Amino acid sequence: MVKRNFWLNRIEHAWKRRPVVWLRGVRRTGKTFLARSLPDVEFFDCELPRVRRAIEDPEPFLDAMRGHRVVLDEVHRLPNPSEVLKLAADHFPEVRIVATGSSTLGASARFRDTLAGRKAEVWLTPMIEADLADFGKPGLPHRLLHGGLPPFFLSADLPEADFQEWMDAYWAKDILELFRLERRASFQRFVELLLAQSGGMFEATRFAAPCEVSRSTIQNYLAVLEATAVVIVVRPFSSRRATEIVTAPKVYGFDTGFVCAQRGWTELRNEDLGRLWEHYVLNEILALTQSAAVQYWRDKQGHEVDFVWAPRGGPLSAIECKWSARVFDPQNLLAFGRLYPGARLWVVTTDAQPAFRREYRGWAVDFLPLAEAVHRLATTAVGTPPGEPIEAPAE
Repeated sequence: MVKRNFWLNRIEHAWKRRPVVWLRGVRRTGKTFLARSLPDVEFFDCELPRVRRAIEDPEPFLDAMRGHRVVLDEVHRLPNPSEVLKLAADHFPEVRIVATGSSTLGASARFRDTLAGRKAEVWLTPMIEADLADFGKPGLPHRLLHGGLPPFFLSADLPEADFQEWMDAYWAKDILELFRLERRASFQRFVELLLAQSGGMFEATRFAAPCEVSRSTIQNYLAVLEATAVVIVVRPFSSRRATEIVTAPKVYGFDTGFVCAQRGWTELRNEDLGRLWEHYVLNEILALTQSAAVQYWRDKQGHEVDFVWAPRGGPLSAIECKWSARVFDPQNLLAFGRLYPGARLWVVTTDAQPAFRREYRGWAVDFLPLAEAVHRLATTAVGTPPGEPIEAPAE
């Protein structure tokens, strides 16, 4: 059994803040496996009828669990899951609960209470750098091509059939049960187009005709995909200058393996590595900061910065993602730096070992390995609660 130390520590620290932890993440990121690997837990699979019957009257169930650590897997299968979790948080704080699900609480009608102030949340993303060390398997190019869902990553062959099976299960078990959308063909066509164009600017009108639905339906589909973390919507950063893009978001697919599958890539060229590296850096930022507050920047002259981190009261950081420092062109970061002279200008790359600094026309640019860059961001994360562990970069 692989022990995913980063995520186990994340849950343990979340329990110190709240008795109820909401463990969310897309299907097959390993939520069930991770929850089972917690020490000294009572595991309940809410897909089983006998488990649902046992929790039908939650008060005696929780009373019997006093002093225990409990996993409620697929908790949305309960008739009223938020009632169980709210009762536990308010009246049985000595019961430590991990509840798993695919979406954010409150994203669907199944949850009648978001448990604000009563829960801690852990967002289990596709595999990160720490997971690669724990799994001890093939390295980064394999991770980019196969993706970060553990069973797909561990497959020796490309799991092409598994990608479609995942899509079918996502529709049947997440979308139909939680959101009750109609027109499966239109929705899945939209998902496929987004994954194929992952990392591009989003305009709803462009998808309406090929998906045979209205623009408002496309916007609704996007909201569902964002709530279930199947896409990451990265919105523009600006100070409302006339020269900046202020409305159009960029949309990234949740996993590089699915992006490769939709683009028909079975091998990775050098230019593909660069595109996927941007996705991988974004995934690492989301995992370590546990926040989707990352943005991007673009001006009307075509200068663009991959990611911007702008925590309240913290330093502004502009981040370019490059597979190799040798292909870095400073024009975009310098354009940002001229508008925001106090910003930290970074290039996150695979070959900055150790980190180093270069100057371009009087502007200092730091070239950082991924672990160090994200560690710096995580220490200023807007979503990092007090006492949350921040893992230092590996030596």
